[in-house]
Amino acid sequence: MHIHSAIFQCSSQKIGQCPEGTLPEFAFIGRSNVGKSSLVNMLTDKPGLAKVSGKPGKTRLINHFLIDGRWYLVDLPGYGYARVSKNAREEFSKLITDYVLKREQMCLLFVLVDSRLEPQRIDIDFINMLGENGVPFGIVFTKCDKQGVNQTASNIARYKRKLHETWETLPPIFATSSEKREGRDQILSFIERCLSECE
Repeated sequence: MHIHSAIFQCSSQKIGQCPEGTLPEFAFIGRSNVGKSSLVNMLTDKPGLAKVSGKPGKTRLINHFLIDGRWYLVDLPGYGYARVSKNAREEFSKLITDYVLKREQMCLLFVLVDSRLEPQRIDIDFINMLGENGVPFGIVFTKCDKQGVNQTASNIARYKRKLHETWETLPPIFATSSEKREGRDQILSFIERCLSECE
């Protein structure tokens, strides 16, 4: 897949404000500071499309980007950000779960995981929640350039072993580096296949 046009469409504070219509949506989510905005910019080949911040929890809205007039790339708020008020965390949580569980246009959710870390309970719990609710998703390991190839492979293998404790079949898994543009073709090809099934 070659992306020719990526346009910011809107930011939504609640699911009812999301774009109407039937265009398929592919959403990206992960813990705060996992590299989501950098990945969105790398996939679309537009460096300033999603705002990159060194401060975790910057994305607090549902952001829709129209891709080639054909589908939406959706940037969701990060989960698990502790340095906000309890009320704010609850609002983010409701925003995320409303979209993930109720948004009919969503074809697939990409869950981003930092490849440098051992399996985190918050990620595992979120992934298990998706499975319990029948939400289609894939896992994207980010920041794979921040360590050696063998270490990345070892960490991903450990993550798979952890998931196999509760999952018989694992979802699609992608290894990425936004700086080196690794994983871009694999993710976009996967989206293209999903789109051909949706249309």
